[in-house]
Amino acid sequence: MLDIGGTEILVIAIVALVVVGPKDLPRMFHTLGRFTGKLRGMARDFQSAMNDAARESGLDSVRQDIGDVVSKKNLGLDALETAASRFEQWDPTKARSPAAAAAAAAATASEIAADEDMADSLAEAAPAPVQAPAPKPPAKPRKPRATPTEAKPAAPPAAKKPAAKPAAKPAAKKPAKKSES
Repeated sequence: MLDIGGTEILVIAIVALVVVGPKDLPRMFHTLGRFTGKLRGMARDFQSAMNDAARESGLDSVRQDIGDVVSKKNLGLDALETAASRFEQWDPTKARSPAAAAAAAAATASEIAADEDMADSLAEAAPAPVQAPAPKPPAKPRKPRATPTEAKPAAPPAAKKPAAKPAAKPAAKKPAKKSES
């Protein structure tokens, strides 16, 4: 609920001792304890009232039914946990005797048979799956229709003229001499 460690409690106690004072500190703790007790009692009453309401409305039986449906055994998770624990305990360095290996194989075979029997009974109880219709083969792509502007034949491209050589640069003009007057 509240994550308060020992150092935080020590700091709070020192601050309370300084603020409240040593004379009134026991009285304050007594009042705080009574207040905490009342809060816990109210929370306990509220919780029991909620549990009673759930029991009366039938939610308790629904919760039990849902718990039974999604139990580890019904979902097959117990077999998975068993296999995982066997794998964790397996030691490849230890050699088993042929008799022990045969006994383990027989036990595994009986467990598999029991799981298959359960799967068969579940399959019989489940409704038959609905077959979806076979997908149609993809249609051949169609050519897009030509728009009126595309339907007109385009004019033949104009013949390109060879590019003219750039004209020679004009000679730089010399600055006019300033007359001295």
